[in-house]
Amino acid sequence: MATPTRDRRAEILDAAADLFAARGFHGVSIEDIGAAVGITGPALYRHFRGKEALLSEILLDISARLHGQGAATAELPPPEALTALLTGHIAFALSHPALIRVHERELHNVPEAARRQIRRLQRLYLEEWVHVLSDLHPAVPQARLRSAVHAVLGLINSTPRSAGELSREEMAGLLHRMALAALTVSGD
Repeated sequence: MATPTRDRRAEILDAAADLFAARGFHGVSIEDIGAAVGITGPALYRHFRGKEALLSEILLDISARLHGQGAATAELPPPEALTALLTGHIAFALSHPALIRVHERELHNVPEAARRQIRRLQRLYLEEWVHVLSDLHPAVPQARLRSAVHAVLGLINSTPRSAGELSREEMAGLLHRMALAALTVSGD
């Protein structure tokens, strides 16, 4: 069960992600974030060292969650693992467009040490995909598979700009079919 402190931290992180996505890292003050969760800006310092720490934790958390989700597919048969990877990433993209925007626009504002951790987690996540595709297409060079995964993640992560006209279910289905087709072509 989450503690009140954990709930407050999560609430602050969610509010900060939404604000950073809407106005950019430099367009948001500590006071803005505090006001969004009903506390004073200085009260945020009880939870985080500052805006950079907030941004770092937002991006580290999502990178760790995606990597964990990818690693959880390791014991599945390759076709099921690929389905789980696609379904999981599509669900993430459709549920968290603000996090995608923040990562895309603000990673350069994260301190170097945290940025290296984020990039490492992202590489590990990508390699989970490459491993599954290597099992499905053993004759295809890993560099080609890695490029295909980058392209597919880019496609899925474009949803903050493309979702809206279709229902969530229609968009998820469309993304799944397009991503699967792109990954199948990578094996030819």
